[in-house]
Amino acid sequence: MKKMITLFLLATCISYAQEERADIFSRKHEVKVGAIKLLAGPIFEGTYEYIQSKDFTYGVSLLGNLDSGNDYYEDFSVTPFARFYFQETKEFGAKGFFVEGFAKYSSGRNTTDDYYDSNSVKYNAAALGLSLGKKWINRTGFVFEVLVGVGRTLGNSDAMPDAIFRGDLNLGYRF
Repeated sequence: MKKMITLFLLATCISYAQEERADIFSRKHEVKVGAIKLLAGPIFEGTYEYIQSKDFTYGVSLLGNLDSGNDYYEDFSVTPFARFYFQETKEFGAKGFFVEGFAKYSSGRNTTDDYYDSNSVKYNAAALGLSLGKKWINRTGFVFEVLVGVGRTLGNSDAMPDAIFRGDLNLGYRF
C-alpha cells in the first residue's frame, strides 16, 4: 500500500511538473514594474510585453512621476519598444540577452541650473534609441530584468534634453 501511495504521489508530481513546464511555453504576456525608480522616488514605470516568438517581443512602458517636486526630469512618458533575444537555450523563450529598439514621447521640465527655479521650463519631446538588457524567468513565471539604454531627442529646443536615458531593474510576472 505504501508503494502504491508513493507511486501515485510521484506520478502526480511528475504530471504537475510537466503541466507547469508546458504552461510556461504557452504564456504570452508579461507585466513588470521598475523597482529602482519606484524606490528612489515616487516614480512609477509599468511595462507590458507581448511574446510574439521565442526570439521577438514588443510592448509599451508608461512612466508617471508622482511627485513633481523631485529632481527627476520626466513627468510622463510613453515608450513603445521591440526586442530581439539572443539566447542559445530557449527553454522558456524570450529570455536572456536582448537588444531593444524604442521610441519615446515624454513631457517634463528642464532641471538644469540655467532653467531650474519655481517656474521651470516645460517641454514635450520625442526620442529614438537603443537598449541592451538581460531577462531571467523562473518556472512559475516570475521575471527579473536589467535594462540600460540611451536615445537621441528629436527636434531642437533649449528646454528639452539632448539625450534620454532608459533603464531600471524590472520585476514582473509572465502570464
